[in-house]
Amino acid sequence: MLVRALTAGALLAAFLAALFLLERTWFAALLGLVIAAAGHEWGKLARMSTATSLLYGTATAALYAALAWTWHPLSAGDAPEAATYILAALFWLLIVPYWLKRGLQQPPPALLALAGVVVLVPAGLAALTLPAERLLLVLGLVWIADTAAYLAGRAFGRHRLAPRISPGKTWEGVAGAAGATLIYAIICALPGAPLGAYVRGAGWAAYLAVATMLCAVSIAGDLFESAVKRQAGAKDSGALLPGHGGVLDRIDSITSTLPIAALSLHWFASK
Repeated sequence: MLVRALTAGALLAAFLAALFLLERTWFAALLGLVIAAAGHEWGKLARMSTATSLLYGTATAALYAALAWTWHPLSAGDAPEAATYILAALFWLLIVPYWLKRGLQQPPPALLALAGVVVLVPAGLAALTLPAERLLLVLGLVWIADTAAYLAGRAFGRHRLAPRISPGKTWEGVAGAAGATLIYAIICALPGAPLGAYVRGAGWAAYLAVATMLCAVSIAGDLFESAVKRQAGAKDSGALLPGHGGVLDRIDSITSTLPIAALSLHWFASK
C-alpha cells in the first residue's frame, strides 16, 4: 500500500505540473507517450507478440498525434471533433454493454485491436483540448466515483456486479459511487463554482442525469478493461507503475469518461 500511495502521489504531481506548466505541444507529446504505452499493453492483452504490440502502440499514438496536430476545443462547427466523440460515446454506451453481457468470450484479435484505438485516441484528444479546469472536474468525478465504489463495496458489498469479470465489484459499490458523484456534481454547479454559470433551473435535471451517466460509464470502462485482461489471462495490463500494474490499469475509467464528458460539457456551455 505504501508503494501504491507513493506512485499515485508522484503520478498526480507529475500530471498537474504537466497540465499547468507545459505548452500545448509538449503536453500533447506527453499524452502521446501515455497512449503509446497503453497501446502496447492493449496489444499484449490482444495476444500480439511483443514486437507487434510495440508497433501497435506506436501506430495508435501516431494516429492520435496526426489528429492532435489540427485538433482544437469543440465548438459548433467542429464536425470531425464532434463525430469522433460521438463515435466513442456510441462505443461506450452501446457496444461495451453488449460486449460485457457476452461475458469472457474471446473476440477476434482484429476487433480487439480496433477497440483499443477507439478506447485510447478519443480520450487522448479530449484530454488535450478540454480546458484544464474542466479536465480536472472530469478527473475528479472519476476518482471520487472509484474511491466511493471501493469504500461502499468494502463496507456494505453483498451483491456482486459482475462476478466472472471483476469479483470485487458490487452493486452496493455502484450505489455509493452514484451518490458520491451526485454530491460532487451538485457542489461543482453551485453559484460561484466552476459550472455554476451553466446549470440553472430545469437544466439541473439534465445535468444530474449526465453526471450519473458519467459515473456509470467510468465503471463500464473499469469493467471493460477487466474483461479484456481476464480474456487474456492477465492480472494487470503491465508492470510499469509500481503498486498499480500498467498504464491501462490507471486510465481505464478515464478513457471511457473523457470523450462523453467533452460532449456533455460543450453542450452545457453552449446553452
